[in-house]
Amino acid sequence: MIRVVIAEVRKLRRPSLLLGTIATVGGLSALFTSIVFLMINSKDGNSKRGEHVGVEELSQASGLIYGFRLVGIFLGIVALCIFASQTAQEYSLGTLRNLLVRQPSRMKILAGKFIAMNLFALVMVIFAGTMSIALSFALAGRAKVDTSSWTTGAARKLLFESTLNIFIATLCFGAVGMILGLLFRSPISAIAVGVLWTLILENILAALITSIAKWLPGLNFSNLGEGGNMILSYKHSLATSLAYLIISGGIAAILFKRRDVAN
Repeated sequence: MIRVVIAEVRKLRRPSLLLGTIATVGGLSALFTSIVFLMINSKDGNSKRGEHVGVEELSQASGLIYGFRLVGIFLGIVALCIFASQTAQEYSLGTLRNLLVRQPSRMKILAGKFIAMNLFALVMVIFAGTMSIALSFALAGRAKVDTSSWTTGAARKLLFESTLNIFIATLCFGAVGMILGLLFRSPISAIAVGVLWTLILENILAALITSIAKWLPGLNFSNLGEGGNMILSYKHSLATSLAYLIISGGIAAILFKRRDVAN
């Protein structure tokens, strides 16, 4: 299985994929972090859904990771697309048969690919966090935000917890992408279904039927990245997310193991 991981890492570090992902993640981090600090006095708000975050709040220890948290859900969408495309293209390009010749165990191939993509997601999250924090320090002076609380032990603890939570949420979105790739065996179909459901359909359902919001997978994944809130607890989102992933992942793994591989 280690050889499968190494082989998958080689694919993931291709310049077209690696540089494209870094550019996308870096751009998103720069965009959302800049909005928080450059529009701090804007009447239109400087946070999600038009909310306003002022100097006093950003001067606290949590201000260090505010921009990072905003970009967290988009890291999940990026991971969903990468996991889905890298999994489904083994079918569309016909390379799965060649992999099975070298490694007959399909579960080892599946596990190796998942581990390699998790490592890729970890690098992506760390890069986004580093970019966001660097920009926060750079823009804090212009926004007149006091950064003395950002270097305390409490701030470092928040940074570690937020990075871990965003990484967990990113893995959940990525796992869904991999599952969709296994089910549809087409990169375009898997990505389209995943993005459409996560960004559009779930929000419509949550707005129309408020009681169902706490059971929707995408909203629970996003809540993990935020560390939970007063409406939806972290434990509830973690349990719900695990239930979705275990059930759907089990079905996808069985199909992957038993399906015939076409030429």
